[in-house]
Parts: sequence; C-alpha cells; structure tokens
Amino acid sequence: MDHHPAAARLTEAATLAVQQHGTGNLLRIVLIVMFLGCALTAWFLLRGYKRKDD
Repeated sequence: MDHHPAAARLTEAATLAVQQHGTGNLLRIVLIVMFLGCALTAWFLLRGYKRKDD
C-alpha cells in the first residue's frame, strides 16, 4: 500500500486543529468548504442552461 504525503499532511493538520481548538473549528471549516463547493458546482452546472437570444 502506497503512502501519500499530501494525505498525511492533511490528516496531521486536522488532528492538530482538533487538539488545539476542539472539533468546533474543524466542523466549521468542513461545512464552509462543503457549502462553497456546492455553490460552485451549481454555478458550473447552471451556467450551461443559459439561452442566448441572438
């Protein structure tokens, strides 16, 4: 099984955040990223439904 250094760094950063500030900040960050991701996905999908009336 290969180890991915980026995944290890993310896991370490998440663990550090939980140890220092509790789960509240980590959950807040996850929710914000999730919300922004959903908004960007909706914008990307819905922009194709525009009709040009030329």
